[in-house]
Amino acid sequence: MLFHYDGRTTEWDEFEWSKRAIHVSVSKQTKWWYAKRFLHPDVVARYDYIFIWDEDLGVQHFNAEEYIKLVRKHGLEISQPGLEPDRGLTWQMTKRRGDREVHKVTEERPGWCSDPHLPPCAAFVEIMATVFSRDAWRCVWHMIQNDLIHGWGLDFALRKCVEPAHEKIGVVDAQWIVHQGVPSLGNQGKSENGRAPWEGVSTILLISLCILHISM
Repeated sequence: MLFHYDGRTTEWDEFEWSKRAIHVSVSKQTKWWYAKRFLHPDVVARYDYIFIWDEDLGVQHFNAEEYIKLVRKHGLEISQPGLEPDRGLTWQMTKRRGDREVHKVTEERPGWCSDPHLPPCAAFVEIMATVFSRDAWRCVWHMIQNDLIHGWGLDFALRKCVEPAHEKIGVVDAQWIVHQGVPSLGNQGKSENGRAPWEGVSTILLISLCILHISM
C-alpha cells in the first residue's frame, strides 16, 4: 500500500511492485493522517517496529538492520536516528554525537528545561523520523486525533507512552540521517484574499496543533 499526499500516483509506475500496490491519494494530508487511518495497532501487530518518517530525509548513512540492533541493545521503545549537525536542526537533543552509539539526555538552551528528565532535555525525540516499538505505537496511535496533519507538539507528549520515559526514549547516533528540508506540502493550499497558498495549509496545521495542546 502506497500513500500519496501530493497527488502524484503515476510517477511510481516504473517500479513493478507499484502496479500491484494499493494507492491511496488525499491532498493536504501527511503521514499522521494516514497512520491514524491505516496503521491501526492490530493491523501492524506483526511488526516489531514502526517507522513514521518524513519524506525529505537523506539515508546514505543509515542501515535499518543495524539501527534495530542498537535500539534493542539500549532498550529504546521510542527513538530516532541522530541528525547530521547543522542541517535542519531544531533541537539539540536530535543532534548526532560522534562519540557514542546512543544518547538519551542533552543540555538545551538556557531556561528550556525545568526538569532534566523531561522534554526537550530528555524523554524526547522529534516527530520527523520517529521509530516506535509495537507496544509504544499502540499507545501513540490512540494519542493521535483523527484530523492531525503535521503533528507539531506531539513529540512533547510521547513520553506518556513509555515508563521511565527518560530511559526508553533516545537518539541513535551510530546510525544517522540528514534533514534535507524540502518543502512539499505548502503548495497544496489556495491563494485567497491576498494570502499566499501555503498560509491555507498552515491554518489547518495551527488548528490541529491547538487541539493537541488542549488535549495534553
